[in-house]
Amino acid sequence: MMKNTDISQIRRDYSLTGLDEAEVDRNPFIQFSRWMEDAIKSGTVDPSAMILATADKNAVPSVRVVLLKAQDEEGFVFFTNYESRKGKDINENPSASLLFFWKELERQIRVSGEVRMISRKDSGEYFHSRPYESQLAAWASAQSSVIPGRDYLMKEYENLKLKYSGAEIPLPPFWGGFKLIPAVFEFWQGRENRLHDRICYQKENGAWRIFRVAP
Repeated sequence: MMKNTDISQIRRDYSLTGLDEAEVDRNPFIQFSRWMEDAIKSGTVDPSAMILATADKNAVPSVRVVLLKAQDEEGFVFFTNYESRKGKDINENPSASLLFFWKELERQIRVSGEVRMISRKDSGEYFHSRPYESQLAAWASAQSSVIPGRDYLMKEYENLKLKYSGAEIPLPPFWGGFKLIPAVFEFWQGRENRLHDRICYQKENGAWRIFRVAP
């Protein structure tokens, strides 16, 4: 039998830079944009990828990677099938969290808050900006439902391809965007000896309070 790798001995040290609460921007959205720009410039693969954690009405958690598609000073937007596991979770329990992890920069950002559905107009504009094949796939895939096999999925896709040949593909009624409205941010910068920097922002009476927490 092959000996298992001792994963308990896998470790690395962090030493690129530090993060100080006196130096971060007072606005967490601006601080986020700065770090996102750094991630893009660094050549990080999929810098807009974020881990989305949700829970249903019974507090059973679920987590997956989605892509950030828009960000403004209200929140963070992603798109999905509303009938998927994440969509059903959000409908039952709108509290959720996001995690961005950029290992090349030894950085993480956690964002927690409430998720709201965006307008059909905004969902439609984004849907029709997607590649034609992705628009077809949104119709073909009843996300999170049990299917008999990949052949079934591909047959649905090909049927839709014929149906909408030469025509605009309509926005599915079950597909669109959500926006997470932050109540808490945490910016994490890896440091030596596991004494990491963790700078938090918390919304209090309409303003952001900035504080440090122990690693």
